[in-house]
Amino acid sequence: MEIGVYECSSIAGLLQTPEYARALFEVRQPPYPAEEVERLVAARMARLSIFDRSPAPSLSFVLEEATLRRRVGGTMARKQQFERLLEVGQLNNVSLQVMPMDSVAHPGMSGRIELLKFEDGTAVGRSDGAFNGRPASEPRQLRILELRYGTIRAQALPPGETPALIERLLGET
Repeated sequence: MEIGVYECSSIAGLLQTPEYARALFEVRQPPYPAEEVERLVAARMARLSIFDRSPAPSLSFVLEEATLRRRVGGTMARKQQFERLLEVGQLNNVSLQVMPMDSVAHPGMSGRIELLKFEDGTAVGRSDGAFNGRPASEPRQLRILELRYGTIRAQALPPGETPALIERLLGET
C-alpha cells in the first residue's frame, strides 16, 4: 500500500498528535460538543495504527511550511507536534517534506491532494482542486493527481533537508 498526502491548511491527520488534533477540532464553527471532540480525536489516533502494519505501507507527506508556523494548540502542543514529525520522518517507510513559504507557485495551491494505491493495483485519489473534490479512480484522473503530487514533491525541500527546518522551528517554540 502507498499513501501520498499534500496538505496546505494543517498538518496531515496521520501526523497529528492528540493535542494538535484536539486544538483543530475545538476551533470548528459551529463548535463540536466536548464529547464529540474527544470521539473525533480518538478516531484520528486510532488511524495511526497504520504505522504498525506489516508489511509497512509506503507513506509520503508534503506539508506547507505555513502549517508548521501556525500556532495551533499552544506552546507545548506545538513542541510535541514538531517532535512527532521528527520521529515519524525517521521511519524508513516514510518520506516527509516541507514546501517552503518562499517557493514559487505550484500545483497544490488549489488544495489538499491525497493518493492511495493498494496491493491489488487499484488506486483512488482526491484533491480539493480537481474533479469537484470528489474521489477519483479513473486512470486518467489518477494520472493528473499523480502528476500534480509529483511536481509538488519535486519543488518541496528534500526529505534530508526537512528535519533541519523542523528542528529550527522546534528551537524557536
